[in-house]
Amino acid sequence: MMDWTGKRYWLVGASDGLGEALARRLSAAGCALVLSARSGDKLRSLARSLPGKAEALPVDVTAPESLQAAYRDMGEIDGVVQLAGVYWPFGAKDWDATQATTMAEVNFVGAMNLMGAVIPHFVQRDRGHIVLTGSLTGYRGLPRSAPYTASKAGVMALAESLHADTRGSGVRVQLLNPGFIRTRLTDKNDFRMPFIMEPEKAADIVLKHMEKGGFQRAFPHGFGLLFRAAQFLPDALYYRLFA
Repeated sequence: MMDWTGKRYWLVGASDGLGEALARRLSAAGCALVLSARSGDKLRSLARSLPGKAEALPVDVTAPESLQAAYRDMGEIDGVVQLAGVYWPFGAKDWDATQATTMAEVNFVGAMNLMGAVIPHFVQRDRGHIVLTGSLTGYRGLPRSAPYTASKAGVMALAESLHADTRGSGVRVQLLNPGFIRTRLTDKNDFRMPFIMEPEKAADIVLKHMEKGGFQRAFPHGFGLLFRAAQFLPDALYYRLFA
């Protein structure tokens, strides 16, 4: 079991949903936190409500200089958790170019920008913990989700490559691939969401994964197995079942 006492982590995308729930779990475990998102008021309110040491540091993940300045200002940290994301449910038949580009910029480019701020320093000092957040949708293409799925698939590939680069070093990279979590983002969906989780339950799973090690965690477990197994289906069968 990992001892969080004395650790300091940067949560990017911490203002609500899974980010907020994870902040509460980590703070209760004794971890000091730097909380980031675009909403300064929400962050400051969350920081005040936590039992442990926490500070609010608003950032814009689409602006590399914002993340780099924040990292310089915050001082030493032990790890970073990337949770920032946006979502609108649509695909080819109702394409929205502005929303599609925003998903790419926040979900994928934002993760790249965050890595640009922290990973050179982690590699140089040979120590650091990186947690990136993909999605079960990122394993293979799905209907009415092209921009979101593509952005999350990019994050997953990024995590896999960084893990390959840093294996055997003091830098640890992990990947989270959650299914449906009840948040303001999934509230936009007008379809049934199997095995939807509350943010608190998802945060428990995330914290356990961060403590136990291992690279990748797809959850909830049974739903995750379905998506991972679907990678190996022939195209004709996969699209007959999922599209």
